[in-house]
Amino acid sequence: MTGATGNVGRNVVDLLLRAGVEVRATSRNPDALDLPAEVDVRRADLTEPETFAQAFQGVEKIFLYNQPAGIDGVLSAAKAAGVRYVVLLSSLAAAGRDPDHWIARWHLAVEHAIERSGLQWTFVRPGAFAVNSLLWAPDIKQGRPVRLHYAQSYLSSIHERDIAEVSTCALLQEGHAGARYHLSGGDSITQAEQVALIGKAIGRELEIEDVTGDDVRAELSERFAPRLRELIREGVISPSDPPGIIETRVRYYLEALDGPAEIDGTVERVLGKPARTFAEWAVDHRADFTN
Repeated sequence: MTGATGNVGRNVVDLLLRAGVEVRATSRNPDALDLPAEVDVRRADLTEPETFAQAFQGVEKIFLYNQPAGIDGVLSAAKAAGVRYVVLLSSLAAAGRDPDHWIARWHLAVEHAIERSGLQWTFVRPGAFAVNSLLWAPDIKQGRPVRLHYAQSYLSSIHERDIAEVSTCALLQEGHAGARYHLSGGDSITQAEQVALIGKAIGRELEIEDVTGDDVRAELSERFAPRLRELIREGVISPSDPPGIIETRVRYYLEALDGPAEIDGTVERVLGKPARTFAEWAVDHRADFTN
């Protein structure tokens, strides 16, 4: 397991333990991991492939968090240790219409490296994460209107538990090799409707503020500035890319005003049950929106 404490990875750990599987988790700072005692925790860093030589010993399958830096070395260490299967947490951006967008490039770089490695693989490609809605929690807790970028734009946000269950099936069951699983949520609703469902889950009506146009551009530029500077330092994007990245995000919002997003049936095909709805996610996370 890499990314074992992330929103998806932590759920995968729990599901594997429940299935009676031995789990080893890696981290660049293992002492900081808060995981069940039965998890074997080792130090390893995806940007330092040599640290995985000991972590992969005795491992048959890996759940891999997406990190292009050092990926070829990590995969070489996996093959040398006898690993035979990789389940990659990728992104629906890898299958999108903008293959040159930095998010698509980031994920495709790892997918292509795995394809070249000779290992068996499954790529799990979720779209919008429902958990991203936690960005609204501070406003909701303080009783302020929730500022939404294009409030009437549609999303099919997926519950992190569904991503984890699909990933766990790929790890434990036969028949998933070579699959690229495109995952969406169980419904397609507007952001305004998502806020209303959170309000219903916590028992109070919530206000929204619909932010559009240049105000969206300004807020996105401020919000993404630290991450974009980091990506420039890492060489993932060039200094001239940020304005185009912001414009692409605005374009996605505008296109999503036209109607419901497509609901992909992959979750139901893999798990034998429908994907969870946003209403279910809101109930599961109501404690995150209350003081």
